[in-house]
Amino acid sequence: MSPAAVAMTVGALGVVFGDIGTSPLYTLKTAFEFLQGDATPARILGILSLLLWTLFLVTSVKYVLVAMSIDNDGEGGILALMSLLGVKQHRRPMIIIAGLLGAALIYGDGAITPAISVLSALEGLDIATPGLQHYVVPAAVVILAALFAVQPFGTSRIGAAFGPIMLLWFLSIGALGLWGIAKDPWVLLAINPLYGLHLLAGNGFRGFLVLGGIFLCVTGAEALYADMGHFGRRPIRFAWSCVVFPGLILNYAGQCAIALRGEPIANNVFFRLCPEPLLIPLIFLATVATIIASQSIITGAFSMTRQAIQLGWLPRLHIKQTSEQGYGQIYVGVVNWLLMVVTIALTVLFHRSDDLAAAYGIAVSLTMLMTSFLLYIAMREIWRWSVTPSVALAGLFVVIDSGFFAANSLKIADGGYVPLLLAATIYGLMLIWHRGSAAVAQRLAQAPVSVTDFLSDLEKRRVPRVPGTAVFLTRAASGVPPVMIWHLRQNRALHERVLVLRVLTESRPRVRGPDRLSIVLEGENFWRVTAHFGFMQRPDIPALLREAHEKGCEILLDDVVYYVGHENIVPRERGSALPRWQEAIFAAMVRNAAHVTDYFRLPSQKVVEIGRQISI
Repeated sequence: MSPAAVAMTVGALGVVFGDIGTSPLYTLKTAFEFLQGDATPARILGILSLLLWTLFLVTSVKYVLVAMSIDNDGEGGILALMSLLGVKQHRRPMIIIAGLLGAALIYGDGAITPAISVLSALEGLDIATPGLQHYVVPAAVVILAALFAVQPFGTSRIGAAFGPIMLLWFLSIGALGLWGIAKDPWVLLAINPLYGLHLLAGNGFRGFLVLGGIFLCVTGAEALYADMGHFGRRPIRFAWSCVVFPGLILNYAGQCAIALRGEPIANNVFFRLCPEPLLIPLIFLATVATIIASQSIITGAFSMTRQAIQLGWLPRLHIKQTSEQGYGQIYVGVVNWLLMVVTIALTVLFHRSDDLAAAYGIAVSLTMLMTSFLLYIAMREIWRWSVTPSVALAGLFVVIDSGFFAANSLKIADGGYVPLLLAATIYGLMLIWHRGSAAVAQRLAQAPVSVTDFLSDLEKRRVPRVPGTAVFLTRAASGVPPVMIWHLRQNRALHERVLVLRVLTESRPRVRGPDRLSIVLEGENFWRVTAHFGFMQRPDIPALLREAHEKGCEILLDDVVYYVGHENIVPRERGSALPRWQEAIFAAMVRNAAHVTDYFRLPSQKVVEIGRQISI
């Protein structure tokens, strides 16, 4: 491998695999609880067999092999897949609903992952120093508060250290696993899937319940697909196959090996693998690894928020670019502080990682189920597979995901309702924003004034034309923008050069080349420019004007004034496009959305904002 490929692989270890890499801290501890003190060798081997085959089928086959082969111009994740299938193909509402629901559920995962990961690491203190047990929750709260507090500064400075630390983590847990396997090599019999099938078939309802704990071993698998655009397929696949997967299966086997020997599995069996002199250093390394895992899911929530904004499913939020080198290094304040409040509240409310595990699996299992359905459609339409192989492969994924979702659904009353409530809230806000935005666009599109008639009217009325260039941002595809008419009505003058700009976000991640910009001269010194951006790109209007000028748009770059409209949503007496309660929520979202000035990187001293009341 080249040095660049090695660097990308190590970087992927620090960003992509933090969540799934720290799952050994709590997965077997949760799964063993279903044994209810009856840890027979057959049941222990059955649990390990289910773990190994779940990691292989769900992560290696479904995500690393299949899902990562279906990309939206290099980008992965459920929103990118939704955009590829539901928008690029036929704008099918069921596909969009599945994608949005999966994305909303990931926010629930983003709130729970930091809490359960940090608590699991600190609970090792119960074994090392039982007297510190009462300080676990306060210490977790302090660490989580500090983690969210440093987000505005970005992770570019410490990001380079993430990969080597996670590499050390995977090597450490793999070595601990080998240490445990050496004590009872018979544990390797669990590679036979019959042990897992016997556990499910021979233990009735309790055997079914154990799936809720087993599922925790793949809770970070979605991140492999979602982060594909940052690192590419090869580094992620190489890191998984050569470092992460071996480290995980060795550690799980080691934990089960000491359980076979009859060693106590109460509290956290992960830390019982470690020799006592190394226990404190391992707790410290585990805490750092869980912080990195938490950082990864928080950064993922920021990236997904930007995608949803660009695709028109969330209002504009203030997005801060924290690094010039990495486009993925962003900060979204509203998302950060809301996640912090929810995460700390969950930590204080549930106290223990065991209790949080009940709330953890249901969100991710439902997201994975949505992804499986979308993958079936992709097999049929992108790969052009016939029905039989598509149903066989995607059907296998659906059966596995459905089993995990059903097992996790039984934990709704014990905490599973938390991510579902969070997802339902975010999903509802997405739908309300999209419906409200569509209603506003329809309202503004009524009775457009043609450019020819508009310019003729200016000459007839001898409206003064002042020096300079006016740029009017609009949603309309044709005609004179309403904001221009209102400006003229109030000021009774117009600039000599006028540029009407429409910015469109496409369903692909990035738009480059000739597709980026279209320029039409619709009248004397009157240009209409349509700019196309991908959902992973942030519009930069001043840079766009320079590009338009180079392509023949004769505007004066040193004398530009930007005119933008600011809508105030007012109730409509009758015939409203939205129910009254949705209209009120949409109006509140409009009021609190980030200004167009910030979103389009406009120089604030050259922006004129025109307020207008719109009833929908």
